[in-house]
Amino acid sequence: MELRHFRYFVAVAEELHFARAAERLGIAPSTLTVQIQEIERTLQARLLQRTKRSVGLTAAGELFLEQARASLLRFDQAVGVGRRAGRGELGRIVIGYVGSAALAGILQRQMRRFRTEWPDVQLQANEQPMGRLPGLVAEGHVDIGFVRLPMALPDELRVHVLQRNRFCIALPASHRLAGAAAVDAQALEDDDFVVPEQDLGTREVGRRGRFEPRIVSAPGNLLTVLTEVSLRKGVAVVPDVVATTLVLPDVVYKPLAGEPVTSELAAIFRRSEGAPAVKNLIRQLVAALPA
Repeated sequence: MELRHFRYFVAVAEELHFARAAERLGIAPSTLTVQIQEIERTLQARLLQRTKRSVGLTAAGELFLEQARASLLRFDQAVGVGRRAGRGELGRIVIGYVGSAALAGILQRQMRRFRTEWPDVQLQANEQPMGRLPGLVAEGHVDIGFVRLPMALPDELRVHVLQRNRFCIALPASHRLAGAAAVDAQALEDDDFVVPEQDLGTREVGRRGRFEPRIVSAPGNLLTVLTEVSLRKGVAVVPDVVATTLVLPDVVYKPLAGEPVTSELAAIFRRSEGAPAVKNLIRQLVAALPA
């Protein structure tokens, strides 16, 4: 028995007239009669009580009508879900991000905008170690990654820059340079360094100051980095977005003297992405101009 048989029977059961039901279905009355007989033969049950003047439902027919309607409804719902999923209106997107993407507000703004346009798509966001994110995206465990550049990326990934920041220096409040308007790289030669996941800033400070930074800790996570700075374990070169979002006791932020050292927040995603919902988010991200 096929789905069309359900539709034929429901039409007859609702019209209680073969000619009207056939016209509603767009088929010949004789064809409809054959189809109903086929249903009864398959079920080995009489569903309709026919006379020359009337058509009525048997007890079996009433029960079958209830189930046929439910089956047609479930089918129509499944078709609707499939069509919506095909348009990217339904689905689930797994997002991985580094802490500074949340601190900069990039993650929240993009997710808020996407939810407004696609409210029935589930977004699952988790902080991930930055070094693992490219692999997680390439392998399909994460759909979109928010990372801080520069970093090595597999060939199968694309990247789109969303925001550009400058690096600044986080110092213990008691540090000798805490009162300076800006910090010269050379002045940090004798300091210990606590390093976040993105060590570009630390390396650039060492290059400018012509010294090899003495790294005493590399916890990665920005909150942990700044906590160690507040405990006077060392100084840290961090994105300047943390200066207004992570205010810790005994930590001060100072700009670097000279030419700014820049860093970029970016989205990474698969070049060959096929999931419609993920493709909708990618289109939104690519359309965003770097802040």
